This record gives sequence, structure tokens and C-alpha cells, in this order.
Amino acid sequence: MQLAVRGHADAPAEVLFALIADGATWPSWTPIDSFTLEKPGHEGGESVGAIRVFRTGRITSREQIVEIEPGRRLSYILLSGLPLRDYRATVDLAPNGRGTTIRWRSTFRPRIPGTGWIYRRALRRFIQRCVDGLAAHVARDAKGDGVATSR
Repeated sequence: MQLAVRGHADAPAEVLFALIADGATWPSWTPIDSFTLEKPGHEGGESVGAIRVFRTGRITSREQIVEIEPGRRLSYILLSGLPLRDYRATVDLAPNGRGTTIRWRSTFRPRIPGTGWIYRRALRRFIQRCVDGLAAHVARDAKGDGVATSR
């Protein structure tokens, strides 16, 4: 199964990428409650190979960064946390005349046959909240409302 969510932010791609690449900022612009870096990546920190742990309510998901194109793309796979197989998400940032287009795509297979539509609907809603939250976060920062990039 696959899904794609789009959004727009009135900020340069590099600003958005800095937030996406720093898991500690996610609780400030997504529905996620907390973040922990379980294992640094091959080049340290949140580089390729890093394992990031996100908690949302009672759900704890472990994700591994598998691709980074600074300022443009971050891809990760789900290691555990949801009953899904082969989950991979890619966040692409494309500068346009007025800011940046955000495209967040996911592919997966449900572990339990017949449940894919439920997860696609829930993930689409969750990812849309992430995209909208990212755009709103940088808009607040641009206005100087004192919103920190990290909790």
C-alpha cells in the first residue's frame, strides 16, 4: 500500500530539512510526545543508520534513517511499533517560488491481511498533521512568536 501527503511552507527547504532531520524537534511540530536517539548513525548523530524512537500516547515506534540528501530528502524505515511490514517513508522538499513544497510518501504492507485500509487512513491523517504542523511551526518562527525549534 502507499500514500502521499503534500503541503507547502513559506520557508526555505534548508529550514524545513533541519527540523525533519532533528528528531528532538518533532514533539514541537507533530502529534509525537517524545523522541530518543537510540543509536547514532554511521557518521554520528542522526545520520544514515541512526535509530530514532518516537512515542505517541501508548505507541512507541523505532525508525531507522536510510537515506539523506541534505536540504532535499530524508527517508526512514519502521523497525517496530506498528503491525506493518516493509514500511518506508520519504520526505521530499522542493523549493518553489514562494517557499517549499513538502511531499511525504509512505509504502507498507499490513501484517494482518485486510487491515491495510485502516492503517492507510490513520497514517494519512497522522502524516497530514505532521506536514501541517511543520508548515505552521516555521510560519510562527518567521513571525518571531518565540517558538523554539526543540522542546
